[in-house]
Amino acid sequence: MTEEQKPEDLKSLEKQMAEEPDELTQLRAQLEEALREKDQYKNMAQRAQADLVNYRRRAAQELSEARENTNAQLLLKLISVADDFNRAFNMIPEDAVAPGWYDGLELVHRNLQRQMESEGLIKIETAIGQPFDVHEHEAVFSETDSDNEEGSVVRVIRDGYKLHQRVLRAAQVSVSKAAEQEPEVQQDNDNQEAQ
Repeated sequence: MTEEQKPEDLKSLEKQMAEEPDELTQLRAQLEEALREKDQYKNMAQRAQADLVNYRRRAAQELSEARENTNAQLLLKLISVADDFNRAFNMIPEDAVAPGWYDGLELVHRNLQRQMESEGLIKIETAIGQPFDVHEHEAVFSETDSDNEEGSVVRVIRDGYKLHQRVLRAAQVSVSKAAEQEPEVQQDNDNQEAQ
């Protein structure tokens, strides 16, 4: 029986050996597929993590911009109150009220200015004779002025303000214009008609 089993054992061994390369090939293919899937999942996880970082940065930036816009709107309202207070304060004659009252109003005025500056609000410096700047000035009037060049600031009507280098409210100004020279042209026309 041993001799008879040998050929069968050999056949099963050959069959097993023939099947093993197929199994080995299948295992290698499965391993490669698993490695590819691992790389895909790793890339997806990295993209998701990058998206999350970008979302957080964008959300923080939007929150910061919303705060700045809210502060800007509030400060713009405060500027109009400060303008009214400044006009009223500048119209008070020093001898019209008791010295303590005037000093108190002066203290409130300085404190208001300090608080506005602490929030990053600064007054746009506009000097008479300075060239008109479309980014910082709003031309309300134009006046003939021989003392200043054409297109320069003649008068400041309302102060302007910047918030962190951004113009919050442009300064309203009057701008100089060149003098009109129409009378000479009319005289030439009158002379021609008279002849």
